[in-house]
Amino acid sequence: MSGKFAGKTIVVTGSGKEKGLGQGILQRFADEGANCVVSDLTIGDQEEGVAEELRGRGVKVATISCDVSDAAQCQALVDQSVDAFGAVDIFVNNAGIGFMMKPLLEVDTAKEWDQVIGVNLSGAFYCTQAAAKAMVASGDGGRIINIASQAAKTGFPHLPAYVSSKHGMVGLTRASAVELGAHGITVNAVCPNHVTTGLGAQQNAYFSKLLGFDSVEAYLANMSKSNPMGRPGLPSDTAAACAWLASDDAFYVTGEAINVSGGEEMH
Repeated sequence: MSGKFAGKTIVVTGSGKEKGLGQGILQRFADEGANCVVSDLTIGDQEEGVAEELRGRGVKVATISCDVSDAAQCQALVDQSVDAFGAVDIFVNNAGIGFMMKPLLEVDTAKEWDQVIGVNLSGAFYCTQAAAKAMVASGDGGRIINIASQAAKTGFPHLPAYVSSKHGMVGLTRASAVELGAHGITVNAVCPNHVTTGLGAQQNAYFSKLLGFDSVEAYLANMSKSNPMGRPGLPSDTAAACAWLASDDAFYVTGEAINVSGGEEMH
């Protein structure tokens, strides 16, 4: 297989859902020749379908289950990926929870807050640590990319844990970049605006009602109108940013949180 990432291996957490960001990222890297690891909370028919579609692009693919809120499973994900392909060159922290939407004063701190932080932020830390250890051991450096959000830059109502976790992910990105640069490992974050994945569809339904729109379609039309580029984000937009960050062209870029929002977010 030829391509910019031929011979490289990419692992993407939360990548087993059809039309999700994780699938979109893996598709871009598969088209560039990378070995792909599909990982999600469980591996079932949908996840195997995502893997099979990637194999149809001519690359080697492994499927590995991982609950990223469990540090031991994150280590096992990296170990099994190394066993399958010899190395982990690119690791993308994409797994996340964004469907717990309710007012700040109604959030169940013992359950909802802990669950969102456990997956979105602690999970990113556990996976970053495990991936970085493997990259350091290989001596070949590597790329770690965190899928943050526009919510890593701006506050949104009814998403206190999600917004906090994504802001924290930017902090994790910067702290990791400072320590790992000496090993030839870059760590960056991508901050997409709204993307209508399966998770995004749940947010559409919730916020269209919260903001008083007659329909989800009216809510999305207003969102498009307020974006300088005239549309919400697509998985391919985020995937393109990841491909650049993992490329040789970005070898001197680290610790950044890059907006991919069509101009909706500019800081």
